[in-house]
Amino acid sequence: LQRRELESRFFGEGLERVGDRLIQLTWRAGLAFVSDLASLEERETLRYGGEGWGLCYDGSVLVVSDGSSTLEFRTPESMALLGETTVSKNGRPVRKLNELECVGSDIYANIGQRDEILRIDRESGRVTETIDASGLLSGGEARRADVLNGIAYRPETKTFLLTGKLWPHVFEVEFVPR
Repeated sequence: LQRRELESRFFGEGLERVGDRLIQLTWRAGLAFVSDLASLEERETLRYGGEGWGLCYDGSVLVVSDGSSTLEFRTPESMALLGETTVSKNGRPVRKLNELECVGSDIYANIGQRDEILRIDRESGRVTETIDASGLLSGGEARRADVLNGIAYRPETKTFLLTGKLWPHVFEVEFVPR
């Protein structure tokens, strides 16, 4: 494993692999740092408007969350805005969209400060499924941990890896209907 520290004036958020590059958002600086995948050396800095919370790559465009109900679609080359969609559940906007994971034509997003993950139709922005991620931590672990905010998909096993800030574990889970 390798590690590269950000300057202390930046708060790093969403991170995504795009080919041989890593793109990392900053929370409030409006900057995305592009690094070499192998060496982690910074290649360039891209600018975008607003806050950066979550980031995923669908194979052609980046999807960015900013803590609101809006998902932005941006180019991975320049962070230019291509479009956006409002995420809604039962006809109402869903706020606090945070960490993102692109899987096929769906986007998975956790809701800030909640143990809930939404499956979102990329084209319409409509929530198609709500996943209850509560109960992963024991009572003692939950008291010492902070929020759920890590989602990664493993295509070879069709499972998800879930974790959070100060969580003692990464959980490999399969989403199953109730």
